[in-house]
Amino acid sequence: MTEPVVHDTFVIEREYPAPPERVFAAWADPAIKVRWFVGPDEFVQNPLSLDFRVGGREHIDGGDPGGPVHSYDAEYREIVDNVRFVTTYTMRMDDTLASVSVATLEFEAIDGGTRMTMTEQGAYLIDGDTGPKSRLDGTNGLLDQLGVELARSAAGR
Repeated sequence: MTEPVVHDTFVIEREYPAPPERVFAAWADPAIKVRWFVGPDEFVQNPLSLDFRVGGREHIDGGDPGGPVHSYDAEYREIVDNVRFVTTYTMRMDDTLASVSVATLEFEAIDGGTRMTMTEQGAYLIDGDTGPKSRLDGTNGLLDQLGVELARSAAGR
């Protein structure tokens, strides 16, 4: 039996004590993104491929040893440097399409840093580790790691 599609939208707002140019670069520069856009410690992860331009693609995959491979494949649809970008992406579990999403990230200068707003609209095609709650939890974890990366890079300046 085919599982019903679950549609979900979430919005996450974060404030980072770094200017929009640095926060945006953490998404756009593969040398920076590879340091924070990673799965849990136990994940075996393959190298990140990132071509950050309109029409450019991004791919990364990995997973628990012996478990399913989680694959992320994205295409950049709009980029306004240091202001916003829009991407569409799919997630697969091994060869099974798990979800299709549109994500918009907006970067706003605020006193003391950047307010980043991420809006994601998803169609979740299988349940379990790829559903809306799991995606929200995973995304929050990645954004926590982004904050650590921004603090680390600021300390090293």
